[in-house]
Formats: sequence, C-alpha cells, structure tokens
Amino acid sequence: MDSQLFLWVVFNIFVLGILALDLLVLHRKAHAVSLREALAWSCVWVSLALLFGVGIYFFRGGEKGLEFLTGYVIEWSLSVDNLFVFLVIFSYFAVPSSYQHRVLFWGILGALVLRAGFIATGTALLSNFHWMIYVFGGFLIFTGIKLLFVGEEKIEPEKNPAVRLVRRFINVTPDYQGQRFFIRKSGKLWATPLFLVLVVVETTDVIFAVDSIPAIFAITLDPFIVYTSNVFAILGLRALFFLLAGVMEMFRYLRVGLAFVLCFVGAKMLIAEFYKIPIGISLGVVGGILLISILASVLKQHQEDKAI
Repeated sequence: MDSQLFLWVVFNIFVLGILALDLLVLHRKAHAVSLREALAWSCVWVSLALLFGVGIYFFRGGEKGLEFLTGYVIEWSLSVDNLFVFLVIFSYFAVPSSYQHRVLFWGILGALVLRAGFIATGTALLSNFHWMIYVFGGFLIFTGIKLLFVGEEKIEPEKNPAVRLVRRFINVTPDYQGQRFFIRKSGKLWATPLFLVLVVVETTDVIFAVDSIPAIFAITLDPFIVYTSNVFAILGLRALFFLLAGVMEMFRYLRVGLAFVLCFVGAKMLIAEFYKIPIGISLGVVGGILLISILASVLKQHQEDKAI
C-alpha cells in the first residue's frame, strides 16, 4: 500500500511540476504557438508517455506495460476527437491565437481533476457491482454506432447551460481583455469572453470523458494505469491541437475509425466473462483501425488534390 501511495504522489508531483514550468516559465507571456514549438512539445509528451510505459513494463511486468500502452493509444485517439470541437469553439468566439494556449492549459488542468473523479467513481462501481461492466460495454457500442451513423452533433456554445448560468450571475465584457479571465470594472467583477470559452471547453470535456473513461476500463481495472494513461493523453492534447489545427479536415475518416474503436472495446467488455481478448491483440486491433482510417483519409485527400 505504501509503494502504491508513493507512486501516486510522485506521479502527481511530476505532472504539477511540468504544468508549472509550462505556465510560469515557457508560456508566461501570451504568444501564438508556432508549428515548430507544437511539434517539439508533441514529441516531448509522446516520448514521456512511452518512457513511462517502459518503466511500467520493467517494474510492474509486461502485462501492465501493454495495458498502459493500449490504454494510452485509446485515450489519445479519443482525445483527438476533442480537437475538432476545440477548433469550432475557438472559431465561434474568435479567440486570438495568442490566447488559445492559456484556455487549453486551464481547460486541460480542469479536465485532469474531473477525470480523476470519473475514474474513482468507475473503479468503485466496477469493484462493487460487476454487472456494471455490461452497462459500460453496451454504452460504448451504442456511442460507437451513433458516431458512425449520426455523426457529430452541432456545437452551439451560446446554448451551453453553463455559459447561460455565467451570463446570468456575472457581467461579461464585450471584448477580450488580454489573456485575463476576470477584470475589475467600476468596483465590480466582470468575466471576459475568454472565461466563457474556458467554460465551454470544460463542459464539453465532461461529455468526452463519459465516452473515454469506460473505454479504458475495457483494457484494465487498475486505477493507476487508467489514470496515468488518461493524464498523458490529455497533457499532449494542447501541443497536438496546434500541430494539427491547420490540417484537421484531412482526417475525415478518423471519426469512423473512432466509432469502430468504441464498438470493439465495448464488445470486449461484454464478452470478458466468456473470453478475455489478449491485451496484445487489443493493441493491434485498435492501432490497426486508427492506421487504416488515417491512411484512407490521406489517400482521399490526395485523390481530391489531383482532381483539382
């Protein structure tokens, strides 16, 4: 128990240290994130995740190492779907590029706290009510089918209940006030449009967490593996957004791939009582689905470019 507690404490101190370095040193002044900077940070986060997975492999065994890697790939791929929504939100509110990193920083920090709560709740439910695994599995299959045939729901930030609540109780300035979320004006506290953007980002992440958290439980019930794979996937999301912001439309079949991933992990949960799919096969299936969807997207884009 002491060693487990030590792992949790050390890991969270490491995460908080990286976030403090990011906010207080590297991005102390607002600036537009360049493609080169985004690429560098994407490489950093993926490398850290892989090194962490290697550490899990050697210190906790090969099975746990593969669980982490599979969980990370699933959570990373599902988090990519968030990027499309972030792009819509930033476009809707006309957020200057120099302020987008700050919104994503605090949005992702909030997401870490919210997902920790989701993971704790999910672990408790599955530990005490084994039949909940069938509920999670069925929900994932339903979500995958819905994503495949219905597609993405239209994002309407101004109709977001949390935004309406903010506007009801707090005055909101008509224009951005630098990268500040709040200002003092005539002795009163005013929120800025940037705070509204943060509210929308946080509330939409709750919706995404409802899909992604059950998906990782199809791979492992180890709360430390579930939490760390989620954390690494989310931490790399900001850099990935700035890296892919200009080419997201190329990945038109990625959502189809994600739908199949959700259906696969949902089916894995439903049949777990009768047959446990080896973790290596799960990793291969998930990776194969994502690779095929990305290649199909790139080939389709190439064909359209040639036809012009």
